Amino acid sequence: MAKSQVYTKTGDKGKTSLIGGTRVDKHHYRLEAYGTVDELNANIGMIRSWPNEESINNVILHIQDQLFMIGAYLATDDAVSDLRSRLNSDEAEITLLETEMDKMEETLPPLKNFILPGGHPAATYAHIARTVCRRAERRVNEMAEKTEVATWVIRYLNRLSDYFFVLSRYLSNFYENNEIPWSPKL
Repeated sequence: MAKSQVYTKTGDKGKTSLIGGTRVDKHHYRLEAYGTVDELNANIGMIRSWPNEESINNVILHIQDQLFMIGAYLATDDAVSDLRSRLNSDEAEITLLETEMDKMEETLPPLKNFILPGGHPAATYAHIARTVCRRAERRVNEMAEKTEVATWVIRYLNRLSDYFFVLSRYLSNFYENNEIPWSPKL
């Protein structure tokens, strides 16, 4: 059996291939978009590494799967490949996030202030995921100004960042950490 290698050396000169074979600069808007989605996915794995409720980790695992699909969608040059048309989602994925947020919010005290990120590491990683998700959303919106991006991708990322905010609050509560409200000194 031949040894498999991770490195190909084809990117050593600052270029890489999209799915479909088109070569682009490594700072291309597509790479910024799907690279940030990949960064988000890695951060989400840190949340899942804690002994959270099984239902929470199952939803997070499902989200990670969705993000891999979104990353592949963003990395595919639709002028060369029809893969993008087959990488699709539907309203049910956004509804899932909304349903999960509603369930978590039923157990939380009303939000009266901004909250300082921190507390238990799982909650902190949810805050990090929220901010990386917002950046991914900005990168995908930038990409949408240059090429077609399905609206479900942008809507999903927008709702996902909300999900991670609610999850951060839920995990703070689950791990019995007090949220620290932001009190501006005006």
